[in-house]
Amino acid sequence: MSTVEGQPSSHDQVAVIDRDALETIAAGLLRVGWAVIDGAVSSAIVDSLRADLMKLDDEAFARAGVGRGDDWQRTDEIRRDRVHWLDPESEASQWYFEWIESLRFGLNRNLLLGLFDYECHLAWYSPGAFYVAHVDAFRGDDNRKVSTVLYLNDDWQPTDGGELVLYEPVAADAEFEVSAHRTVTRIVKPIGGTLVCFLSEEIPHEVLDAVNDRFSIAGWYRVNGNGRQPDPPVFPLIA
Repeated sequence: MSTVEGQPSSHDQVAVIDRDALETIAAGLLRVGWAVIDGAVSSAIVDSLRADLMKLDDEAFARAGVGRGDDWQRTDEIRRDRVHWLDPESEASQWYFEWIESLRFGLNRNLLLGLFDYECHLAWYSPGAFYVAHVDAFRGDDNRKVSTVLYLNDDWQPTDGGELVLYEPVAADAEFEVSAHRTVTRIVKPIGGTLVCFLSEEIPHEVLDAVNDRFSIAGWYRVNGNGRQPDPPVFPLIA
């Protein structure tokens, strides 16, 4: 990747989730298990985050795999993206972590989810890369609860591919099966600044084949695992 210089400062937008966006996300998670916010962050911030990404060498992106711990493995038949775990090192990434933390706080206050921490990586889908239908966490695995995707693409076009397909939720008494028939509920265009949130255990999703490079920040809120109380509610649940 080549270095991009002279990008605008990320200080044009306060690092706090917009209240209308927060209410839309909370309502979507409550009603259908997902929400999509177009223009969730400004183009200047998207440009700054993408500039950070473009400064990385190709070798900084590892081939992604599936599973965790001893079960982790690379499986090209399932996914072909590459990832780089993100830390708040640059001005833009610091802004992002502050902003995503404000979303965590707001979701806890609205929905009493008990979200405690957050991890994320830069995702690079080069031409031909994809990720077949999957869920981000299995039921009963007290792990990831809410997934997020923020797109960093510049001037995305329909011919570029790499759309995100959201499917109807997995039934409460069922486990996700790769071969099962699924009903599409939303196809998300990976336009820069678009934010997608969905329930990690319940919403199957896939990334269609990329034709041109496709970039995003993919992240997951985890539930509290150390006994700390979640943030208390201060306004009613969104009906």
